[in-house]
Amino acid sequence: MINVTKTYLPPIEEYQQYVQGIWQKNQLTNNGPLVQELESKLKEYLGVKHCFYVSNGTIAIQIALKVLNITKEVITTPFSYCATSHAIVWENCTPIFADISPDDFCIDPSKVEQLITENTEAILATHVYGNPCEVEKLAAIAQKHNIKLIYDAAHAFGVKVNGTSLFNFGDISTCSFHSTKVFHSTEGGAIFTDDDQLAYLIDSYRSFGHKSDNYYTIGINGKNSEFHAAMGLCVLPKVKEIIEARKNIFALYDKLLNWEKLTKPKVKLPIETNHAYYPVFFESEEVLLKVRTALEAENIFPRRYFYPSLNTLKFVTAQSNCPIADDVAPRALALPLYYDLAHTDVERISTIINNTIS
Repeated sequence: MINVTKTYLPPIEEYQQYVQGIWQKNQLTNNGPLVQELESKLKEYLGVKHCFYVSNGTIAIQIALKVLNITKEVITTPFSYCATSHAIVWENCTPIFADISPDDFCIDPSKVEQLITENTEAILATHVYGNPCEVEKLAAIAQKHNIKLIYDAAHAFGVKVNGTSLFNFGDISTCSFHSTKVFHSTEGGAIFTDDDQLAYLIDSYRSFGHKSDNYYTIGINGKNSEFHAAMGLCVLPKVKEIIEARKNIFALYDKLLNWEKLTKPKVKLPIETNHAYYPVFFESEEVLLKVRTALEAENIFPRRYFYPSLNTLKFVTAQSNCPIADDVAPRALALPLYYDLAHTDVERISTIINNTIS
């Protein structure tokens, strides 16, 4: 069976060494030494000022909304994983969906500005498939209208724009360290900011608002454990190797697939990418479904990522006018991509797709 992704697992002996240390110290959570070590190494690796390790990428977005005191409307993208918009609704804010650009499938800055009202308090944009949004345009819009800018950078670990980490953009950036990601800690996530005051609040909010012997503010349990940090510490030294392996698979798909019948996202900015996903877009949903059926018949399981367009979910908000996202979402399919996917399997997948769409 070939799934859309496969978790990288380090040599078990490396993980067991960390586990033995946990037994010796007998501290399993509450900002333990491994959590602190992972945060320190992530800051160094990524080149960021503040990094807070949390329990998952969704709670990272929720905490970001809280520390920025967002209570009203948040302009966001319809083309993302559901956690992006769910976090907004969960925090009793209102998602307002701006349509996406037709070439990179990230939120369209020109559509964002059209939707700003007196109730708009923030933009929450997703770097789709790890492909950066137009960060300078979004920053200019946020500054012009005095609203906050949050990035759901769940897919963007290690991505750089003009040599700087993508996590350094916006008031706050968040990331997921779920086991399907390029870098993972089994479950987990992180919150990044350059702002010292926001950093203090994030640190407070993720641990019940509890500092020393005082309850400084409201808070939630967004902490993560020593066991998860141990996995992160095992995986982090392997990230460059993992990305390089994915890059080679990426290049092979590029070479083999029939681009007269397929499209893929364009990259608008000078970046150092992480090859997080390999999405392709078919001419129609009907063709996509035929391809998926053909692949599944061979025990190959791609994923419709992202589908459906979030602006169509009734329980999130009233339907919004996002014709590009409505058109793109049913035609998007993420192909298998992981560090040790055999090149012969990439060739087989490509052949099945080409034969089905020809």
